[in-house]
Amino acid sequence: MEITPTLKSQTVQNRVREVGINPNYWYPAAWSDQLKPNQVIPVVIWNMAIALYRSENGQVYAIEDACPHKGIPLHKGDVTGDNITCPYHGWQFNGDGECTSIPYFPKDQKLPCAKALSYAVREKYNIIWIFPGAIEDAENVELPSVPEYDDQNWLAIPIPGHFQAHFSICNENTMDVFHGYLHKNLQGWFNPELMSLQATETSVEAEYRVSYQGWMSKFFGFSDTGNEVTTRTVTIRYKYPHYHSSLEGVSSIYLMRQPVGIQLTKSFSLLFIKIRLPQWFVKPLQKPIAKIIWWFVLKSFLDQDVEMIESEQRTYLANPQRRYVEINPAIIALQRVIVGQYEKFMQQSKKLSNGNNENYASSSTVVKSNLSST
Repeated sequence: MEITPTLKSQTVQNRVREVGINPNYWYPAAWSDQLKPNQVIPVVIWNMAIALYRSENGQVYAIEDACPHKGIPLHKGDVTGDNITCPYHGWQFNGDGECTSIPYFPKDQKLPCAKALSYAVREKYNIIWIFPGAIEDAENVELPSVPEYDDQNWLAIPIPGHFQAHFSICNENTMDVFHGYLHKNLQGWFNPELMSLQATETSVEAEYRVSYQGWMSKFFGFSDTGNEVTTRTVTIRYKYPHYHSSLEGVSSIYLMRQPVGIQLTKSFSLLFIKIRLPQWFVKPLQKPIAKIIWWFVLKSFLDQDVEMIESEQRTYLANPQRRYVEINPAIIALQRVIVGQYEKFMQQSKKLSNGNNENYASSSTVVKSNLSST
């Protein structure tokens, strides 16, 4: 649906700062190269504590970070083969969460039915992804597509993000190109204009026209000296729950959110840029160049965003009843998607719960009938 890109006053619905996630999507959990064989780390996706571990042969598993015996965090244990061992009593569990061994249990007895919840997990783009919804639904949901990842014409720069804020606030920052004013001392973009806006129940796409001047203009290759004002189009696509933003073939960023809890969000982003250097020079030095650009160019922008995002969260918590006014229709459209996806999941859960209750009631009726007939 196309939306008129007119800036006008609208009241923000504060419930967007309280909603949870729709878990029936893939969420980033960790960088792949940071999880070594025989290693286990704790991750949290919307208050779901998960023990993420890599087996001796390199396979990654994700199970509930609580031993079914005493509730001890499994991430404090060891990895043995394809199993994870609880540090308290030595119970072992496989990647499906099933108990496979208890060191002091009689060998001739069947192991108790002790099982931890397991999650679907994949590795792609040097990111480990977890599907926190029903594991049987994971195969029907695709991971975000990142075609630049295997294209040697692009320099890939991993960008970690950590925000003490609700994921909706973080998402609004990404959609809000008008906040270029914040980065004025870094010679960021200026004179932003919203050109077009489209939205569905799962996505928002906005096109902005922005201007550059100074060293950023020279860095992106818009001009040789950086003195000229250059205007470009920024396209931002939010497809729940992740982002893709591009700057007219010059840069492309994929921003994947990990909602940890109501006041904590992490990001796993991949920025791709084209730099004016020969491939024979860039390829062997790709990682050092990426680190230099991150630390000396990009981190300053992110630090300023983090300060604003976390400040917004603190102000909201101090007075959740305060009313806020928004004039960017792209932000309002984004909020509708976030709230809508959460409500959709809650409605589906309610229907499933009601169905289970009806099945239980039906089963109880049959049992009572059978008992009466006897």
